[in-house]
Amino acid sequence: MSSLLVELTANIVSSHAASVEMTSDELLQEIQKVYTALKNLDSDTVVEETVGIKDQSPAINPKKSIQKDQIVCLICGKGGFKTLSRHLNVVHDIKPREYRKQFNLPAGTALAAKSYSESRRQAALENNLGEKLALGRAKRMANYEARKATPAKTTKPAAARGPKVPKATSGTRSKKK
Repeated sequence: MSSLLVELTANIVSSHAASVEMTSDELLQEIQKVYTALKNLDSDTVVEETVGIKDQSPAINPKKSIQKDQIVCLICGKGGFKTLSRHLNVVHDIKPREYRKQFNLPAGTALAAKSYSESRRQAALENNLGEKLALGRAKRMANYEARKATPAKTTKPAAARGPKVPKATSGTRSKKK
């Protein structure tokens, strides 16, 4: 039975490695994960995984991860990203806030390539987005102040209005001839 598990593991990992570039360490971890998963399915009991929780040491130096044209993930070491948020969510299932905390990055650290941030900044300046934002905020504040200044409608207390009488429905009236 063990040879069947090894053969299945080899087939699964080789097909995965054909579509995704992996380092030798990642390949070994993948083999261990797949074999353990198949063994768990075969025996119907939970076997402890030989691969423990990944250590929190970054794949590369955090200062070198944010480059001019790309940003590199500190968890897996993959690069070529303009922004890292989607990669973190899809691949590692963590939020940028957790990522920053995991690697002791300051809260204001941008998880985007420097050239991408600069191009977005230039587009905002060209389209006067700062002025449009200020005008929108001023308009919203004026609307808020206007609503605050107008008195709210006052209603009579329930006792002053009198007893509530239910309306008759059309099917309950009798016709007079």
